[in-house]
Amino acid sequence: MRKTLVALLMLVLALTAAQAQTFNVLYNFGTNNGDPYKPQWAGIVAQGQDGNLYSTALGGVNSIGAMFKITPSGTLTVPYNFDLTDEDAYSGLTLGTDGNFYGATAGGGTSGFGTIYKVTPSGTLTVLHSFSGSDGYAPFAPPIEGTDGNFYGTTQQGGANALYGVVYKITSSGAFTLLHSFDSTDGSGPVAPLVQGSDGNFYGTTVVGGANTSYGEVFKVTASGQLTVIYSFDGTHGGEPYGPLVQGSDGNFYGTTLVGGSIGYGEVFRITAAGKLTVLHNLNGNTDGDQPFGGLVQATDGNFYGTTEVGGLGYGTIFQVNPTPPYPYKVIYNFDGNTAANPLVTLTQHTNGILYGDTLDGGTGNVGCALGLCGTFYSLKAGLRPFTSLLPYSGKVAKTIEFLGQGFTGTTGVSFNGTAATFSVISDTYLTATVPSGATTGSVKVTTPKGTLTSNKKFRVTPQVLRFSPPSGPVGTVVTITGVSLTQTEGVGFGDHVPASFTVNSDTQVTATVPTGAKTGPVGVETKGGIALSSTSFTVTQ
Repeated sequence: MRKTLVALLMLVLALTAAQAQTFNVLYNFGTNNGDPYKPQWAGIVAQGQDGNLYSTALGGVNSIGAMFKITPSGTLTVPYNFDLTDEDAYSGLTLGTDGNFYGATAGGGTSGFGTIYKVTPSGTLTVLHSFSGSDGYAPFAPPIEGTDGNFYGTTQQGGANALYGVVYKITSSGAFTLLHSFDSTDGSGPVAPLVQGSDGNFYGTTVVGGANTSYGEVFKVTASGQLTVIYSFDGTHGGEPYGPLVQGSDGNFYGTTLVGGSIGYGEVFRITAAGKLTVLHNLNGNTDGDQPFGGLVQATDGNFYGTTEVGGLGYGTIFQVNPTPPYPYKVIYNFDGNTAANPLVTLTQHTNGILYGDTLDGGTGNVGCALGLCGTFYSLKAGLRPFTSLLPYSGKVAKTIEFLGQGFTGTTGVSFNGTAATFSVISDTYLTATVPSGATTGSVKVTTPKGTLTSNKKFRVTPQVLRFSPPSGPVGTVVTITGVSLTQTEGVGFGDHVPASFTVNSDTQVTATVPTGAKTGPVGVETKGGIALSSTSFTVTQ
């Protein structure tokens, strides 16, 4: 009797778990003439201001690539077809604050070495830069927009050292700057998009190179191009990171490696900004997957979700990993090879809460590609809450912030960590709001007729130091610092990192005492939203 009850309980739990995740193929690539097909890495999927999803893949009317738009329910259109001038559209797209999408082609351009482009949602494409080889070659990832409004990215090859790739900066109008050329010792072959950390630096990976030559590394690079290797993979702790990093809500970065780990089939890892790496899970190459090409997305339940190209039933998996010890890992879907197979692209969570992705193979399409080899676009409903996302996730008081979401029509309020803001509803899926005076770092909320949408990440209110008085003095001098967004001050410094004792008087004023060891230089204030430096120097006298 007891065994029967246990069996029934296990069956109920299994059915409940199955009902919690609902997988649907929304579109079979290769269904119609001119369809895209076989989406590959990086293949980033971006949500637009209109609530639709945008990316790129091979195929199209010229059979060398297409930009596609797909609604959350699965209606697909092709706004732009690539041609020989901008071929090999592997990158996918990222959304800029101007409403346009930004991407890269691995080939084409004036020299055949690839391009960076921007494209409107309706498909008007402008080539911003054609690579020549010495400034980069074969960009596989789209550039991302930094908080300064410029775009930052990588190329797999090219640069001053010919073979190893570069980091670049480009403006929305096409002014290009080569920031760093890899030389193999500091990495080689970056193929994933960069991510800008909350410290303002950019973080990325290379597939090979680094101290151990064959396994790749994690690097940090400043907006001016100063690059630091923070971790070199050694095989035992992973190798060949193809997927992008993502910064978690705890401030650490999370990612995957294609190979390596204690078993050899790849891993899921966490790494601090200082380079301390923790392996969260070693893939076994069988039931829990093998070869995670894509990166991770942290969903609104706090868990990370990712995919493996193979493993499971042989055609790849979707997995979930919890970022808290003992880092529980579980496969929540096994691709079956017919419905869909072999995902290479990083999942994205739409603001409706649903996870979306695509696969290299599988599906019922056969136009331009063989049956079963065209790929699919799919959704996974995992009971995750809807939210609002922001562009960008940091800014000063009075800056206009963009919001993506749904159900915005009739919105009655927007608040930054509880402080009400003025806002403007542009459409049901897009609104803007101004960072209000007195706002502090924390969650942003939008009150709609259907309920409250909370941002999936904290918004960081950037502090400002406007002036200080007196302009000079010896150790022990009490200095009054006037600025904006100072309520959450966590540290004050004079010319260096020696911490000063301080008192927060208001959101616009902090008083601090010049500490022993202070040096002549700018006055710095650090808050939960970042660091602000004065434009003039405080002089430390004897």
